[in-house]
Amino acid sequence: MSKEIKKIEKLGEFELNKIYCMDAFEGLKKIPDNSVNMIITSPPYYGLRDYGVEGQLGLEPILEEYLKKMLQITFELKRILRKDGTLFWNHGDCYGGTGTGQKPDHKGKFTSGQFTSMTSNKIFYMKNNSELPDKCLSFQNYRLAQKMIDEQNWILRNVIIWYKPNAMPSSVKDRFNVDFEPIFFFVKDKKYLFETQYEKSIWADKDKRSKIKGGVKSKGKSESGQYAISGTAYSENGMRNKRCVWGICTKGSGENHFASYPLKLIETPIKAGCPKEGIVLDPFMGSGTTAVACKQLGRKFIGFEINPEYCKIANKRLAQEVLI
Repeated sequence: MSKEIKKIEKLGEFELNKIYCMDAFEGLKKIPDNSVNMIITSPPYYGLRDYGVEGQLGLEPILEEYLKKMLQITFELKRILRKDGTLFWNHGDCYGGTGTGQKPDHKGKFTSGQFTSMTSNKIFYMKNNSELPDKCLSFQNYRLAQKMIDEQNWILRNVIIWYKPNAMPSSVKDRFNVDFEPIFFFVKDKKYLFETQYEKSIWADKDKRSKIKGGVKSKGKSESGQYAISGTAYSENGMRNKRCVWGICTKGSGENHFASYPLKLIETPIKAGCPKEGIVLDPFMGSGTTAVACKQLGRKFIGFEINPEYCKIANKRLAQEVLI
Protein backbone atom coordinates (compact mmCIF):
# COMPACT_ATOMS: atom_id res chain seq x y z
CA MET A 1 0.00 0.00 0.00
CA SER A 2 1.50 3.29 -1.02
CA LYS A 3 1.76 6.03 1.54
CA GLU A 4 -0.26 9.17 0.96
CA ILE A 5 1.99 12.00 -0.16
CA LYS A 6 1.32 15.19 1.76
CA LYS A 7 1.14 18.25 -0.47
CA ILE A 8 3.81 20.81 0.36
CA GLU A 9 2.39 24.34 0.47
CA LYS A 10 4.75 27.10 -0.59
CA LEU A 11 5.02 30.86 -0.51
CA GLY A 12 7.31 31.77 -3.37
CA GLU A 13 10.35 29.57 -2.89
CA PHE A 14 9.65 28.99 0.81
CA GLU A 15 7.70 26.12 2.33
CA LEU A 16 4.96 27.21 4.71
CA ASN A 17 5.02 26.30 8.40
CA LYS A 18 8.79 26.57 8.55
CA ILE A 19 11.31 28.85 10.22
CA TYR A 20 14.25 29.84 8.04
CA CYS A 21 17.59 30.70 9.59
CA MET A 22 18.46 33.76 7.53
CA ASP A 23 18.49 37.55 7.47
CA ALA A 24 14.96 38.96 7.50
CA PHE A 25 15.52 41.52 4.74
CA GLU A 26 17.01 38.94 2.38
CA GLY A 27 14.16 36.56 3.07
CA LEU A 28 11.44 39.17 2.62
CA LYS A 29 12.72 40.09 -0.84
CA LYS A 30 11.94 36.55 -2.00
CA ILE A 31 8.28 36.55 -0.91
CA PRO A 32 5.68 37.42 -3.59
CA ASP A 33 3.61 40.62 -3.52
CA ASN A 34 0.27 40.62 -1.67
CA SER A 35 0.72 37.09 -0.36
CA VAL A 36 0.43 37.07 3.47
CA ASN A 37 -2.67 37.78 5.55
CA MET A 38 -0.93 39.06 8.64
CA ILE A 39 2.46 40.09 10.00
CA ILE A 40 3.21 40.06 13.71
CA THR A 41 6.67 40.56 15.14
CA SER A 42 8.96 42.25 17.62
CA PRO A 43 12.06 43.56 15.83
CA PRO A 44 15.47 44.06 17.45
CA TYR A 45 15.27 47.36 19.33
CA TYR A 46 17.98 49.95 18.87
CA GLY A 47 20.51 49.79 21.70
CA LEU A 48 19.24 46.62 23.33
CA ARG A 49 21.99 44.00 23.22
CA ASP A 50 24.58 42.32 21.07
CA TYR A 51 23.40 38.87 19.98
CA GLY A 52 26.79 38.12 18.48
CA VAL A 53 25.44 37.63 14.95
CA GLU A 54 26.94 39.34 11.93
CA GLY A 55 24.53 41.72 10.23
CA GLN A 56 22.15 42.00 13.18
CA LEU A 57 19.98 45.07 13.61
CA GLY A 58 20.11 47.39 16.62
CA LEU A 59 23.83 48.11 16.95
CA GLU A 60 24.10 50.86 14.33
CA PRO A 61 26.35 53.79 15.36
CA ILE A 62 23.46 56.27 15.16
CA LEU A 63 19.70 55.97 15.53
CA GLU A 64 19.06 57.44 12.07
CA GLU A 65 20.92 54.54 10.44
CA TYR A 66 18.85 52.05 12.39
CA LEU A 67 15.61 53.74 11.31
CA LYS A 68 16.74 53.74 7.69
CA LYS A 69 17.33 49.98 7.81
CA MET A 70 14.02 49.36 9.53
CA LEU A 71 12.19 51.35 6.85
CA GLN A 72 13.70 49.09 4.19
CA ILE A 73 12.14 46.17 6.05
CA THR A 74 8.74 47.81 6.55
CA PHE A 75 8.69 48.68 2.83
CA GLU A 76 9.05 44.97 2.03
CA LEU A 77 6.44 44.08 4.64
CA LYS A 78 3.90 46.37 3.01
CA ARG A 79 4.69 44.93 -0.43
CA ILE A 80 4.04 41.34 0.62
CA LEU A 81 1.04 42.05 2.86
CA ARG A 82 -2.36 41.49 1.25
CA LYS A 83 -4.54 44.54 0.70
CA ASP A 84 -6.84 43.37 3.50
CA GLY A 85 -3.93 42.38 5.75
CA THR A 86 -2.82 43.57 9.19
CA LEU A 87 0.52 44.30 10.86
CA PHE A 88 1.14 44.14 14.63
CA TRP A 89 4.53 45.61 15.57
CA ASN A 90 5.82 45.32 19.17
CA HIS A 91 8.62 47.84 19.69
CA GLY A 92 10.17 49.19 22.91
CA ASP A 93 12.52 52.14 23.46
CA CYS A 94 15.93 53.20 24.80
CA TYR A 95 17.51 56.25 26.46
CA GLY A 96 20.20 58.57 25.12
CA GLY A 97 23.55 58.65 26.92
CA THR A 98 25.09 56.08 29.25
CA GLY A 99 23.62 57.41 32.47
CA THR A 100 26.57 55.95 34.37
CA GLY A 101 29.59 58.04 33.44
CA GLN A 102 31.09 55.07 31.58
CA LYS A 103 31.83 55.33 27.89
CA PRO A 104 30.58 52.53 25.64
CA ASP A 105 32.51 51.38 22.61
CA HIS A 106 31.29 51.64 19.02
CA LYS A 107 28.80 48.83 19.61
CA GLY A 108 27.34 50.41 22.74
CA LYS A 109 29.03 47.98 25.11
CA PHE A 110 30.81 48.93 28.34
CA THR A 111 34.04 47.53 29.72
CA SER A 112 32.10 44.69 31.34
CA GLY A 113 30.93 43.58 27.91
CA GLN A 114 27.29 44.18 28.82
CA PHE A 115 24.85 46.90 27.93
CA THR A 116 23.68 48.99 30.88
CA SER A 117 20.27 47.68 31.72
CA MET A 118 18.35 50.22 33.77
CA THR A 119 15.31 47.94 33.89
CA SER A 120 14.60 44.39 32.88
CA ASN A 121 11.93 45.32 30.35
CA LYS A 122 13.92 46.53 27.37
CA ILE A 123 14.52 50.14 28.39
CA PHE A 124 18.28 50.70 28.12
CA TYR A 125 20.79 53.51 28.18
CA MET A 126 22.66 53.68 24.87
CA LYS A 127 25.49 55.91 23.75
CA ASN A 128 24.50 59.39 22.66
CA ASN A 129 23.64 59.91 19.01
CA SER A 130 22.53 62.83 16.85
CA GLU A 131 20.88 65.56 18.92
CA LEU A 132 19.44 63.27 21.57
CA PRO A 133 20.14 64.61 25.09
CA ASP A 134 21.53 62.27 27.72
CA LYS A 135 18.82 60.43 29.65
CA CYS A 136 16.19 61.34 27.06
CA LEU A 137 13.95 58.65 25.62
CA SER A 138 14.91 58.17 22.00
CA PHE A 139 11.33 57.55 20.80
CA GLN A 140 12.85 55.07 18.34
CA ASN A 141 9.52 53.26 18.06
CA TYR A 142 7.37 56.35 17.52
CA ARG A 143 9.91 57.88 15.14
CA LEU A 144 9.73 54.73 13.04
CA ALA A 145 5.93 54.63 13.18
CA GLN A 146 5.74 58.26 12.06
CA LYS A 147 8.07 57.58 9.14
CA MET A 148 6.03 54.52 8.15
CA ILE A 149 2.96 56.77 7.96
CA ASP A 150 4.63 59.75 6.27
CA GLU A 151 6.91 57.93 3.83
CA GLN A 152 5.16 54.62 3.18
CA ASN A 153 1.47 55.48 3.71
CA TRP A 154 0.82 52.88 6.38
CA ILE A 155 -2.43 53.42 8.30
CA LEU A 156 -2.02 53.28 12.09
CA ARG A 157 -5.24 52.00 13.69
CA ASN A 158 -4.18 51.55 17.32
CA VAL A 159 -1.31 51.83 19.72
CA ILE A 160 -1.86 48.87 22.03
CA ILE A 161 -0.21 49.08 25.44
CA TRP A 162 1.30 45.84 26.68
CA TYR A 163 1.20 46.39 30.45
CA LYS A 164 3.47 44.00 32.36
CA PRO A 165 2.08 43.41 35.88
CA ASN A 166 5.18 41.41 36.83
CA ALA A 167 7.76 43.90 35.51
CA MET A 168 10.97 43.63 37.51
CA PRO A 169 11.87 46.56 39.80
CA SER A 170 14.51 48.99 38.59
CA SER A 171 17.47 50.44 40.47
CA VAL A 172 17.08 53.82 38.75
CA LYS A 173 16.22 56.62 41.23
CA ASP A 174 15.42 59.62 39.03
CA ARG A 175 12.39 58.41 37.03
CA PHE A 176 9.48 55.98 37.29
CA ASN A 177 9.91 52.31 36.51
CA VAL A 178 8.77 51.41 33.00
CA ASP A 179 6.29 48.53 32.94
CA PHE A 180 4.86 48.61 29.43
CA GLU A 181 5.66 48.42 25.73
CA PRO A 182 3.64 49.62 22.74
CA ILE A 183 2.32 47.40 19.97
CA PHE A 184 1.51 49.34 16.79
CA PHE A 185 -1.47 48.04 14.83
CA PHE A 186 -1.00 49.02 11.17
CA VAL A 187 -3.02 48.25 8.06
CA LYS A 188 -2.22 48.64 4.38
CA ASP A 189 -5.67 49.75 3.23
CA LYS A 190 -8.66 51.31 4.99
CA LYS A 191 -10.69 48.18 4.21
CA TYR A 192 -9.12 45.20 5.93
CA LEU A 193 -10.02 41.95 7.64
CA PHE A 194 -10.70 42.34 11.36
CA GLU A 195 -12.76 40.14 13.66
CA THR A 196 -13.88 42.05 16.75
CA GLN A 197 -12.53 40.60 19.99
CA TYR A 198 -14.37 40.83 23.30
CA GLU A 199 -13.53 41.00 26.97
CA LYS A 200 -15.61 40.97 30.13
CA SER A 201 -16.98 44.34 31.19
CA ILE A 202 -15.61 45.58 34.49
CA TRP A 203 -19.21 46.23 35.58
CA ALA A 204 -20.52 42.75 34.79
CA ASP A 205 -19.64 41.34 38.23
CA LYS A 206 -19.71 44.57 40.25
CA ASP A 207 -23.34 45.63 39.86
CA LYS A 208 -24.58 43.76 36.78
CA ARG A 209 -25.02 46.96 34.82
CA SER A 210 -24.54 44.81 31.75
CA LYS A 211 -28.09 43.57 32.36
CA ILE A 212 -29.90 46.90 32.10
CA LYS A 213 -33.65 46.67 32.35
CA GLY A 214 -35.27 47.35 29.03
CA GLY A 215 -32.13 46.63 27.06
CA VAL A 216 -28.68 48.18 26.89
CA LYS A 217 -29.89 51.26 25.02
CA SER A 218 -32.77 52.08 27.36
CA LYS A 219 -30.62 54.03 29.85
CA GLY A 220 -32.81 52.35 32.43
CA LYS A 221 -31.89 51.11 35.86
CA SER A 222 -29.63 48.11 36.22
CA GLU A 223 -30.44 45.13 38.42
CA SER A 224 -28.53 46.88 41.19
CA GLY A 225 -31.11 49.65 41.12
CA GLN A 226 -28.58 52.19 39.86
CA TYR A 227 -28.82 53.98 36.54
CA ALA A 228 -26.28 52.95 33.94
CA ILE A 229 -23.56 55.48 33.21
CA SER A 230 -24.12 54.95 29.52
CA GLY A 231 -26.92 53.07 27.85
CA THR A 232 -24.58 51.87 25.10
CA ALA A 233 -21.57 50.98 27.23
CA TYR A 234 -22.65 47.50 28.22
CA SER A 235 -23.85 44.42 26.38
CA GLU A 236 -26.48 41.90 27.41
CA ASN A 237 -23.91 39.18 28.14
CA GLY A 238 -21.53 41.37 30.14
CA MET A 239 -18.95 41.53 27.35
CA ARG A 240 -17.52 44.59 25.63
CA ASN A 241 -15.21 45.33 22.71
CA LYS A 242 -11.65 44.63 23.80
CA ARG A 243 -9.73 47.72 24.91
CA CYS A 244 -6.14 48.52 23.94
CA VAL A 245 -4.41 48.21 27.33
CA TRP A 246 -3.55 44.54 27.80
CA GLY A 247 -2.24 43.38 31.16
CA ILE A 248 -0.17 40.30 30.38
CA CYS A 249 2.70 38.96 32.49
CA THR A 250 6.04 38.29 30.85
CA LYS A 251 7.12 34.67 30.67
CA GLY A 252 10.49 33.20 29.84
CA SER A 253 10.82 30.46 27.26
CA GLY A 254 13.05 28.36 29.50
CA GLU A 255 15.76 28.68 26.87
CA ASN A 256 18.64 31.07 26.22
CA HIS A 257 16.56 33.83 24.67
CA PHE A 258 16.14 37.23 26.32
CA ALA A 259 13.19 38.71 24.46
CA SER A 260 10.54 36.03 24.21
CA TYR A 261 7.03 37.44 24.30
CA PRO A 262 4.21 35.41 25.87
CA LEU A 263 1.76 33.38 23.80
CA LYS A 264 -1.17 35.23 25.35
CA LEU A 265 0.11 38.52 23.94
CA ILE A 266 -0.19 37.46 20.30
CA GLU A 267 -3.20 35.16 20.42
CA THR A 268 -5.62 38.10 20.29
CA PRO A 269 -4.00 39.82 17.26
CA ILE A 270 -3.89 36.53 15.35
CA LYS A 271 -7.56 35.81 16.07
CA ALA A 272 -8.52 39.37 15.13
CA GLY A 273 -6.37 39.90 12.05
CA CYS A 274 -5.84 36.56 10.31
CA PRO A 275 -8.55 34.22 8.97
CA LYS A 276 -8.52 30.48 9.65
CA GLU A 277 -5.94 28.82 7.38
CA GLY A 278 -4.50 32.26 6.63
CA ILE A 279 -0.75 32.94 6.50
CA VAL A 280 1.09 34.75 9.30
CA LEU A 281 4.62 36.09 8.80
CA ASP A 282 7.11 36.82 11.58
CA PRO A 283 10.34 38.23 10.10
CA PHE A 284 12.07 38.19 13.51
CA MET A 285 10.94 34.82 14.83
CA GLY A 286 13.20 34.69 17.88
CA SER A 287 12.24 31.78 20.13
CA GLY A 288 9.27 30.81 17.96
CA THR A 289 6.26 32.09 19.92
CA THR A 290 4.47 33.23 16.75
CA ALA A 291 4.92 29.81 15.13
CA VAL A 292 3.63 27.97 18.20
CA ALA A 293 0.58 30.27 18.41
CA CYS A 294 -0.20 29.79 14.72
CA LYS A 295 0.02 26.01 15.01
CA GLN A 296 -2.39 26.06 17.95
CA LEU A 297 -4.83 28.49 16.32
CA GLY A 298 -5.01 26.83 12.91
CA ARG A 299 -3.04 29.41 10.93
CA LYS A 300 -0.16 28.82 8.55
CA PHE A 301 3.10 30.64 9.15
CA ILE A 302 6.52 31.48 7.83
CA GLY A 303 9.36 33.00 9.81
CA PHE A 304 12.93 34.22 9.58
CA GLU A 305 15.56 34.31 12.32
CA ILE A 306 19.19 35.27 11.83
CA ASN A 307 20.53 33.64 15.01
CA PRO A 308 21.16 29.87 14.56
CA GLU A 309 20.76 29.19 18.29
CA TYR A 310 17.36 30.87 18.35
CA CYS A 311 16.33 28.85 15.30
CA LYS A 312 17.11 25.67 17.22
CA ILE A 313 15.08 26.89 20.21
CA ALA A 314 12.14 27.85 17.99
CA ASN A 315 12.09 24.55 16.12
CA LYS A 316 12.35 22.60 19.37
CA ARG A 317 9.40 24.47 20.85
CA LEU A 318 7.42 24.06 17.65
CA ALA A 319 8.02 20.32 17.53
CA GLN A 320 6.92 19.94 21.15
CA GLU A 321 4.15 22.59 20.98
CA VAL A 322 5.44 24.03 24.23
CA LEU A 323 2.89 26.19 26.03
CA ILE A 324 4.37 29.13 27.94
